[in-house]
Amino acid sequence: MDDRSLFAGGAFLMFFLLFAAVGYIYISLALQTIAQKTNTENAWLAWIPIANIILMLNIARKPIWWIILFLIPIANIIVAILVWMAIAEARGKPNWWGILMIVPVVNIIVPGYLAWAD
Repeated sequence: MDDRSLFAGGAFLMFFLLFAAVGYIYISLALQTIAQKTNTENAWLAWIPIANIILMLNIARKPIWWIILFLIPIANIIVAILVWMAIAEARGKPNWWGILMIVPVVNIIVPGYLAWAD
């Protein structure tokens, strides 16, 4: 491999990591804001991987054992939709906003809408 292909690979990796970091920060801020607006304890859990799922379950008022369902393929998609539907209801929005989490690109907008729209 020549230097140009190594540079291109490194640039792509840096772009991907930056994009992933920005996405993680956005989702964490939105989830923390949702938790604060729904008066859910420990809103800081939004920043910790896996613990943020527990926070989502608390916001949605679902049992903690549902975290096991997030580990089962296919079932995790259904459970995530149900949890996001309950989060939307907890924010006073129609529950169909949770269904939009399965639509690509729209699923980027939904957490922000639920967090910062009044």
